[in-house]
Amino acid sequence: MKLVVASNNPGKLRELQAILAPALELVPQSALGIAEADEPHDTFIENALAKARHASRAARLPALADDSGLCVDALGGEPGVRSAYYAGREGSREERDARNNARLLAALGEQRGAYYCCVMVLVRHVDEPRPLIAEGIWRGEIARAPRGANGFGYDPLFLLPALGRTAAELPPAEKNRISHRALAARRLLELWHGDDRR
Repeated sequence: MKLVVASNNPGKLRELQAILAPALELVPQSALGIAEADEPHDTFIENALAKARHASRAARLPALADDSGLCVDALGGEPGVRSAYYAGREGSREERDARNNARLLAALGEQRGAYYCCVMVLVRHVDEPRPLIAEGIWRGEIARAPRGANGFGYDPLFLLPALGRTAAELPPAEKNRISHRALAARRLLELWHGDDRR
């Protein structure tokens, strides 16, 4: 099945391609000249659904979107749905990531528990009344300083105590087996394969 992916984030697109191909044929929305959708909502599910419907409407294709973020226990779940712009919207993606990580480290004390959340939505058409929705949660904690050169976003700070490494220290193939995005994608594929509307 051919799907438009409602994201212009190169890291997210790489991961989705690695996780979902060849089961699904993914076309980035940028390849079709589709701009990013607004993400005005306060929940991952509402933002993911808005992005999927926006891309489906523009492409006239089924669409896949995910909304994801880092939720830190000591910060009441922040930065959460505002993860990408936690420290502002100015600058390149890499500059925003560095500022977000610096702000997060400055905000934390001794309590370091956190999790990544990914909500993935698939709509067959823009007015899909029953979208497929899957969630993945990846638990860890926040490291004292950034480590690793892989991944993107908060990956250099997202420490997996059982592995003794941050997400940015994992080889991409390993991250794509165990991450929040991988868990959500696997669940979405299960729903897709079990859906009588295929």
